[in-house]
Formats: sequence, structure tokens, C-alpha cells
Amino acid sequence: MTELVRMTGIEKRFPGVHALKQAQFDLKRGEVHALMGENGAGKSTLMKILSGIYRPDDGTVEIDGQPIELSGPKAAQAHGIGIIHQELSLMNDLTVGQNILIGKEPRRSFGRLDERELNRQAGELLGSMHMKLDPKTIVAELTIARQQMIEIAKALSNRSRILIMDEPTAALTDAEVSELFAIIGRLKSEGVGIIYISHKMDELKRIADRVTVMRDGEYVVTVEAADTPVSTIISMMVGRALKEETVTIPDLDTAETALSVRGLNRGRVIRDVSFEVRHGEILGFAGLMGAGRTEVARAIFGADPKDSGEVFVHGKPVSIGTPKDAVRAGIGYLSEDRKHFGLALGMDVRANIAMASLGQFTDMAGRLDEKAMQATANDYIERLAIRTPDDRQEVQLLSGGNQQKVVIAKWLLRDCDILIFDEPTRGIDVGAKGEIYRLLAALAADGKAIIVISSELPEILRVSHRIAVMCEGRLTGILPGGAGTTQEEIMHLATLRDAMTEEHA
Repeated sequence: MTELVRMTGIEKRFPGVHALKQAQFDLKRGEVHALMGENGAGKSTLMKILSGIYRPDDGTVEIDGQPIELSGPKAAQAHGIGIIHQELSLMNDLTVGQNILIGKEPRRSFGRLDERELNRQAGELLGSMHMKLDPKTIVAELTIARQQMIEIAKALSNRSRILIMDEPTAALTDAEVSELFAIIGRLKSEGVGIIYISHKMDELKRIADRVTVMRDGEYVVTVEAADTPVSTIISMMVGRALKEETVTIPDLDTAETALSVRGLNRGRVIRDVSFEVRHGEILGFAGLMGAGRTEVARAIFGADPKDSGEVFVHGKPVSIGTPKDAVRAGIGYLSEDRKHFGLALGMDVRANIAMASLGQFTDMAGRLDEKAMQATANDYIERLAIRTPDDRQEVQLLSGGNQQKVVIAKWLLRDCDILIFDEPTRGIDVGAKGEIYRLLAALAADGKAIIVISSELPEILRVSHRIAVMCEGRLTGILPGGAGTTQEEIMHLATLRDAMTEEHA
């Protein structure tokens, strides 16, 4: 196959971080080349250099065998390079069609926007992706999964011949993943070279031709995907073999109920949902995209209004109208979209950890005790093994896994008795996932009541003591966690439209 891209000797430094050290990568025409590594390995940084977002401090980038300098994203696009970022970059107040064709909108005479032609072109592209979606829909009204598919459509509209996909399936259902893989297959047959970054190891055998592994900013190895066991790739990523750990089911019969929800309703997205979580328990929430899992969490936390229903904390009714009310009641919520709702990206690690507990560091005159904040931040950096040069590092410069740990530290400092984790390992590598799983188990062992929402069934089975399954806004069943339940049993309830009649325990 003809070589499209060759990157050699790539160096990149940020304040306090040597992100890339003599990194290398190549891509051939009509192949899917997976780029693997733990969070902080340098994968996204290397691809941001290829897409013109960052400029390398040293090294060479060749396209079609010719050395080039990429002065910015437009220069990269001119060479046929497109990127689908892990973090969404859509404009929520614009329509689907306007987002897909932004910068290349069809015009009529006198430069006026041809809205009808724009919607036709966007609709044609969506149709080629088998997406039944009105181009006139406002993006803010879509789920994260739908928004991710719009990002993909936006990149495809540029007719890229080198396409970088950074965690493209992180928020997609199994059906949507199959559609995406079908699109990738068609692009391969047309000679498009695809660079595929993912932490979902099961995708490698389905989609990748070759795999390059990076670790700590350096190139490790390139192997043929078909000839290399996933366990070998994982050990090359983390530098060690990982042990598969399963949840230990404690005896919770005598544990007190921490959170009880009764008759929760919100339009058609939450319909008469009732459940409880005990101290020391991890209650998993499973279901297909749009089942109402996140909506339940947001209603409990006061982020969205509820139509009716009661919430009890430690057996006492609480009135929660805002997130501030929920925090006062001892409830913490880690959103699936940590960058928008969990972090202040431009602020440092210290400030992010302390932001929900500033009263602990403020004297009567309203002055902050910076030394106490520093000591506390460093304590959590050590306890959670947050990889950062120091507590003054900007959070936006940390890897996804370490950003998630900062959010967790924020709520641990607040000492919430009830913690809701919404997609806690989304966009996090296999090594960091294990750390999050162990942290969840440790929190439960300390008596915290935990809700975990996840789209990954193996994850739900691994961490949960019990599993609540939702379908179309209703709770359709509660199953035992661990080895007591199969994925097939969860999927049966996830596609069951009748409301729950009894607990499967």
C-alpha cells in the first residue's frame, strides 16, 4: 500500500511536561492504523501535530513522501487531513446542517446563505451514514451520542483522505458503532487512511489493520493487529500485565439506606422511577442510549427539574431544586461531560479540587488560605495518584484519566456520602480504568453509597453490587451484580418496554 503519512523524531514540550520524545508514526493508503496507549502517552498530542493544531518542537512530518510544515488546521485540511476530536467541538445553538457544513456553506447571489441547499447537502451526507436526523435540528437538543455522529459527518464533509478518529465510539451504542464501522469500511475501500485512537480493546480486532503503541510520550512498537493478542498490546501499553479484578459482593442486608427515590417523573424521559442505594453499595445503572439513566441522575442532583417524585437521604425527605441543594444534602455528581460540568479547565489542579469546598479554606474576612489549599491538593494528588507536575498545573493540560481523578478529588474533599458517577471511565485508558474501579471499591468499603452509570456492560458487571436497568424512561428490573448476571439478561431488560414489577435478586 502507498504510504500517506510518515512522522519521525517528533518532539513536543509544554510547561512542566515533555509530551513527545522522538515519537514516530506512519499511515498507509486504505488502512486503519490504531494508535494505542494510556492517557498521557502522547497519542492526542501527536495527532494534534498532524492536524496542524500544535507545531512540533522538532521532527519531520511527510505527506505522500514530501516533508511539509503544517502552519495550522487549514493547512492540514488542504493536505486532506481531517480530525474527529475526543471532546465535542460543535456549536450548540446552530443546526445540524450548519455545523456539518460550517465554513463551506452553499451561497446564492450576493453571498446569501442557501439554507435549502445546505440542508439538502447535509441530509445527503447523513443519509450516506444511515442517520435518520433532520438537518434543521438544533444541536443542543441532541444526545451526546448523536452529537458524536455529527462530528463524524462534519469531518467526512471535507472529503479527507487522511482521517484521524480520536475515541469516536466513546458515546455510541452498539448499533451506532456498527454503523460507524460500516462507514470506515467504505472509506477504506476508497483509499482513505484512517488513524484510530480508542481505549476499547475489543474494537481492535474488529477494525484495525495495524497497531502502534506509545508509552510516556515515546514510540514503543508497531504490530499487525490480526497477529497480536489483545493481552500483549495491553502489556505493551502499560509496561506490565494487568490482573482482571472482579467486584466482591459484601453482605448489605443490614446496611442502612443512604438514598431512596420514589415515583420520580420528568416528561417522557423519566417515568415513575423508584429505587434505593445503601451505604457501602455500588448500584449500577444500565440501558441503551436515551433510556433515561443520565436524566435520573440530573433530576436527583437538581440539575434538571422534576415533575414529581420524592428523594430521601438517610431516611429523611429532602427538597432538591438546584445542585447546591444536592451538595448540602451530601450528594456529589460526576457528569459524563467532565470538561463542561466538572472542571474549570483554565484553572489549576489546586483550585479545581477545592472549588466545591471553598468554605473550608476561607477565614472570616473572606481570605483564602492558599497554604491549606496546597496541602490538601497535594494530599489528594498523592492519594489518587494524579499524574501532574504539581498542584499549579492547568487542568486542561492533564490527560483524560487524570482530569477525572481531579473531579473525584473535588467530591471526596466535600465528603459527600452519596456519589453519582456518570460514565466514569469514558475516554480513559485500560490502566486508568483499573485505578478508577479500585477507587470505587475503596469508596464503597468506606461506607459511601455509589451510583455508577455506564454504557459498557462488562464495566457495569465488574463494579456493581446490584444493577438497575432502564428502558425508555422506565426502570425495568434490578439484577445482582458480578457473576450473578449475564450481559444477555441486562440487554433483555434494556429492551423491555414494560415497567418493573419486581426485583430480580
